[in-house]
Amino acid sequence: MTEIHIQNTLSRKKERFEPITDGFVGIYVCGPTVYGDAHLGHAKSYTSFDVVVRYFRYKGYKVRYVQNITDVGHLTDDADEGEDKLAKQSRIERMEPMEVAEKYTNRYFEDMDKLGLLRPDIAPRATGHIPEQIEMIQQLIENGHAYESGGNVYFDVTSDPNYGQLSGRSLDDAESGTRVQTAGDKRHPSDFALWKKADESHLMKWSSPWGIGYPGWHIECSAMSTKYLGDSFDIHGGGLENQFPHHECEIAQSTCAHGNTRTHPFVKYWMHNNMVTLEGHKMGKSLGNAISLRQFYDGSHKLLTRSWDPLVIRFFLLQSHYRSTTDFSEKALEAAESGYNNLKTYLADLTKFAETDKKTGEAIPLESIVSEIEGSMNDDFNTAQAIAHIFTSIKSVRAACNSGKVPPNLSEYLEWMKTFLNDVLAIWPDFSESQAGDEKITGGLMELIIELRKEARQSKNWAVADQIRDKLNELGITINDTPEGTTWSA
Repeated sequence: MTEIHIQNTLSRKKERFEPITDGFVGIYVCGPTVYGDAHLGHAKSYTSFDVVVRYFRYKGYKVRYVQNITDVGHLTDDADEGEDKLAKQSRIERMEPMEVAEKYTNRYFEDMDKLGLLRPDIAPRATGHIPEQIEMIQQLIENGHAYESGGNVYFDVTSDPNYGQLSGRSLDDAESGTRVQTAGDKRHPSDFALWKKADESHLMKWSSPWGIGYPGWHIECSAMSTKYLGDSFDIHGGGLENQFPHHECEIAQSTCAHGNTRTHPFVKYWMHNNMVTLEGHKMGKSLGNAISLRQFYDGSHKLLTRSWDPLVIRFFLLQSHYRSTTDFSEKALEAAESGYNNLKTYLADLTKFAETDKKTGEAIPLESIVSEIEGSMNDDFNTAQAIAHIFTSIKSVRAACNSGKVPPNLSEYLEWMKTFLNDVLAIWPDFSESQAGDEKITGGLMELIIELRKEARQSKNWAVADQIRDKLNELGITINDTPEGTTWSA
């Protein structure tokens, strides 16, 4: 198969992708914590990995795509202290935590569907995998990598000499990955919770060998990813903000539970997408500047002046590399909309040219065009560069057609372009809508012209009436005057 190279966060270099199992790719991406609507930052992350999954399938790989739903254990400080985010939202909305989870899980998938994202093959929920998490924690205790303290269970970071390998942080500067005072029952400030004791007021809790409690955020992903992809799999993805502490802790606990080695790693390739910013500042719920996708779709946010087509948003996101920062502004969206509309126009023009019998131009060098576009994707999924090559190619072919030199293999070229834009980038335009709109406009204009010509004839202004008819004839439109009225055909 084609060589694909991935920037591996773990090795800090671009590596040739070699699957653990020939022809198969196992990929796990950290999914949303479902306590609110998805925003543009979520859209960038999940659109980026949607393209990764799509491209592997396009290249002939069988892919198992797992993306979890976090519905317990993600605390407000993103580490070991604070309140469960769903429990907090349940109080605000006066709902059960699982009602909150159901509501925002459904809304998440609805919003992503509009962006053209494929649903993951498996979308496991943390609350549905408590036994697996308990089992992994027990294994870590048996292996000497975790300890119980007053109903809490912590991972002993000093027991793992490789802790910090993903983020490059040492134990001296890592602290606990929190913004609050370190819990007093930890042996080391950087030890992180695998299981937390629940008090009487805690809404989400389960029985365990260590008492009533709930899982830590990090252990959830380790348990769910290995359950469905095995204790060693190909790709783990997520946002750059999850690199530490979340992914660092995943590596530590998974490696120490399963005895992974350099030749049999927990994850072979780590991929991290960069963030979306608003005027240079990170966009996120906790910062209060996040615009939900639903607000983009209906234009209801105060920072927006209008609603936006989900495909324009997807096109906007794909115009930057997944590892690059994407700075949002409505001007940037307007530019993306203009570019996407141009793409639709160019493709519509080429589709019409493909219907002609007169193809006297030179053949399109399809093989080299495909090689160039796929080459961009093979280089760490560079969608921005691939789209640039697509525009260069389409504009060149359109220019040849406009000059009367329609390539003989135009239909073949369009067929490949449709496959790539539909199956990989998922931005192939819906011409049915645009054509219906064009037909409505054309029909309305013709009704107006016929009415003006009718008024000219009634006023015996034969010169104007004949001029309208002749001009329309030049455009290939025939006017037919009958006793029942005037009709037209093109």
